[in-house]
Amino acid sequence: MNKRITEAFEKGKAFIPFITCGDPSLEITEQIVYAMEEAGADLIELGIPFSDPTAEGPVIQAANVRALSGGVTTDKIFDMVERIRKNTDIPMVFMTYANVVFSYGTERFIKKAAELGMDGLILPDVPFEEKEEFDIVCKQHGLDLISLIAPTSHDRIRTIAKEAEGFVYCVSSLGVTGMRSQITTDIGAMVALVKQEKDIPCAVGFGISNPEQAEKMAAQADGVIVGSAIVKICAAHGAECVPYVKEYVKSMKDAIRGL
Repeated sequence: MNKRITEAFEKGKAFIPFITCGDPSLEITEQIVYAMEEAGADLIELGIPFSDPTAEGPVIQAANVRALSGGVTTDKIFDMVERIRKNTDIPMVFMTYANVVFSYGTERFIKKAAELGMDGLILPDVPFEEKEEFDIVCKQHGLDLISLIAPTSHDRIRTIAKEAEGFVYCVSSLGVTGMRSQITTDIGAMVALVKQEKDIPCAVGFGISNPEQAEKMAAQADGVIVGSAIVKICAAHGAECVPYVKEYVKSMKDAIRGL
């Protein structure tokens, strides 16, 4: 288990924001990382854009398109991470798709990510049964391959939990990422199943967009993950988005403090 990821959950409920690298630019992405840490983020998910992000809703899909058309590449994102790591040791994980890792070269990608100080990797399009080729390399380089569990995979939750590393990403709603007016999944039951198998933090994502939802979800898990709501702020404010993202992250972190 990666030490930094473990530590992210040791100070109370963790707030985990997601951003798409390069939207609106990599320079702004770097500033957002520092601003989110100052606002109380405990762990940051950096999305590497991909041309066909199957797990994403329209908000993050559009961010992927903007970032790619702006010339963002995996190497440029690695360069940005190198700069970020000179200024902060906040836990960070990449979220991207198998194709991005394949086309870069699995061994080369994972080795480089680990050397730059990334802590984990989330690949939402890789099912549990097919994770081994990535997992073996991640283990060699000390990177946690984060497992996702969905509301439908009730029988599989125990199996997935048994082998999980870092934290378990509990998908709160079926379908793609995006903001939802309400979340009806019994998160508490999912978390309980995981904990029966392994003492590992569980963070809930997909659909959380306001402080009330964050508080409700954090009460049933170890942390909350928010992506679309933040990416939407980046889309609305472009190069001026940093203070708005900071204010939003602070409001979400404040909502889950003391739970």
